[in-house]
Amino acid sequence: MNENAKSSVSVYAAIELSKSTWLVAVLSPSSDRVKLRQVRGGDTAALVGMLESTQASAAQIDGCPTEIVVCFEAGYDGFWLARFLRKRGIRTSVLDSTSFPVNRRSRRAKTDRLDAESMVRMFRSFDQGDKTVCREVRIPAPEEEDAKRLDRERLQLSAERTRHVNRIRALLNLHGIRQVKALWGGDWRKWLQVVRTADDQPLGKFLAAELSREFERLELVHAHIRDLDRQLEDGLKDGTLCIPNVDKVHRIATLKGIGRLSAVLLVSEVFHRQFAIESVWRAFLAWHQVRMQVGL
Repeated sequence: MNENAKSSVSVYAAIELSKSTWLVAVLSPSSDRVKLRQVRGGDTAALVGMLESTQASAAQIDGCPTEIVVCFEAGYDGFWLARFLRKRGIRTSVLDSTSFPVNRRSRRAKTDRLDAESMVRMFRSFDQGDKTVCREVRIPAPEEEDAKRLDRERLQLSAERTRHVNRIRALLNLHGIRQVKALWGGDWRKWLQVVRTADDQPLGKFLAAELSREFERLELVHAHIRDLDRQLEDGLKDGTLCIPNVDKVHRIATLKGIGRLSAVLLVSEVFHRQFAIESVWRAFLAWHQVRMQVGL
């Protein structure tokens, strides 16, 4: 079944995902009343069975061919469920929750039931042509989604590296040691043996042990970052880095001040999206110009 095809009558279902329970709000064509169903979190067989049963019941009531149309919010569960449902002929959309309209004049209770009911009504309007009520998220291919792990893991490792460096500096600063060697490589073990505090004392036994553990963690993070950088370079060279429009990476990397990692990050996380291309490109060039002016 073509995932973009629509029958004359549609049953809409919005899934509120959580670890223990999947709450499904169903809106039939013959009624404006939202019905709620529950399946155990992760039980895809029960979910598909419930959706197919709902579709069959609606077809029997309306007396015409009926399709089931499903949506859920992008988030912790990723995109695997959308791919799973689409493979089984169920038209599925993933919605950007930040695009949902919010009534700022009044405070509303937030529960899974209310969220699911609101989402299914909003999705029906969206599917029937009102594109102002929410925004659909592009579902990446598994290989494309997997390729993003390189730059995302590297960002996490860079943050972890900063934490270890700051911790080492802070521990040494407590004893007046401001010049720290071997943070970015080198024989830190030898340096720890000879370094002395500002009042000419050797490092305490427990302080030296704690610093050794921090340096060991930092050394491991350095190794992981180097390994990721090699994988990134190899993937760009042999074409196995499955991000969309990889040619943009090479073009963006030619700009002054932007390396390959930043180029990959921009292409995989930003420039694959459906924007007004001219406005985004102008904004990017303006950002880059300011970045160079301030010396970042």
